[in-house]
Amino acid sequence: MTVVISGASRGIGKELINFFLQKKGVKIIALSSHPEKLRTFEKKKNFHAVKADFTIEDSIYEVTETIRTITGEISILINNAGVLVNKPFSKITSKELELCYRVNVFAPFLLSQQLLPLMGKKEKSHIVNISSMGGFQGSSKFAGLSAYSSSKGALSILSECLAEEFKDKNISVNCLCPGAVNTEMLQKAFPGYKARTSAKEMAAYIGDFALNGNKFYNGKVLPVNNSNP
Repeated sequence: MTVVISGASRGIGKELINFFLQKKGVKIIALSSHPEKLRTFEKKKNFHAVKADFTIEDSIYEVTETIRTITGEISILINNAGVLVNKPFSKITSKELELCYRVNVFAPFLLSQQLLPLMGKKEKSHIVNISSMGGFQGSSKFAGLSAYSSSKGALSILSECLAEEFKDKNISVNCLCPGAVNTEMLQKAFPGYKARTSAKEMAAYIGDFALNGNKFYNGKVLPVNNSNP
């Protein structure tokens, strides 16, 4: 089994590596713009770190070519990479808006598209897109996150669309929408805020869902939040 994880050098992504390293027979391909942060895993068997800059489209094509040299089949793709801009709507620049959509929407779109030929070949594959409660319709929204939350909402709808397109291709697609998680990205956007859920706890949930969720779900956008609202 081969698992591809984007945004793997910190937070939930890094904890997902630790989760899958505990599973026998799993090959991990970790995508990160800072692969040097993954050196602690270099000596692990069946672990591969690949440099990926999701702000640059050509980097995605280069990444997929590298992945093809590592494996001929992908069982799980976790589109976890994300960028968050916390800024009043009136102050958000077109570059910041484009950054959110390029990393949070275009990258998982193109990465899934390029890796499609490697999925569902012998066994059922599972694409898990990591959105956010901010991208979950009807959830409470927070001021300052219009670019981030709207991009995550786009990822949620993309997941539903892909599930329909891939339903006869032996590939399931689901989308998880975590609430606040204690990560470096959260602390940078909201200094001093402490979430109830750790990156390790959320990674364990996502990892288990990636392994087993497609037995019960396809085309679903699921909230993963322990607070109300």
